[in-house]
Amino acid sequence: MQPAERSITLHGGCHCGALRIEFRTRLPVADIAPRACDCTFCQKHGAAYVSDPAGELRIFVPEPEALRSCRQGSEAALFRLCSRCGVLVAVTFEHDNRLFAAVNARCLDEWAGLASSVPVSPRLLSPEEKKSRWVQLWIPDVELVPGVPPIA
Repeated sequence: MQPAERSITLHGGCHCGALRIEFRTRLPVADIAPRACDCTFCQKHGAAYVSDPAGELRIFVPEPEALRSCRQGSEAALFRLCSRCGVLVAVTFEHDNRLFAAVNARCLDEWAGLASSVPVSPRLLSPEEKKSRWVQLWIPDVELVPGVPPIA
């Protein structure tokens, strides 16, 4: 997979619009294959995750109460959901004072242009193996931004 010459920004958010996301990547959209976790939590949310370790992610939170977080499985990661409509927008993990994340591809406005999903089974990994993998694959230095995104 060759990086694109310039970065692109993928936009998205939850169903009701309370949470918005901006995911910047140099990867061609058609080459990004969402990872479909096989745990019951992710399956019931229809989640498949995309990330780029060289990318950037901003999650816009207009009001603190709009963002709900919960832990599942090994409880190492925080699943980020809209408290109003219940949509799972991302999963985050803190390591060495850095916030890493993967985005639920179904929250992206451009999700239909992504490659086909590939199944993954993180539940088969130890907590330490998961953390190591997330640091390698997920988006680093994620920003949780108060307020609404600027109009492009």
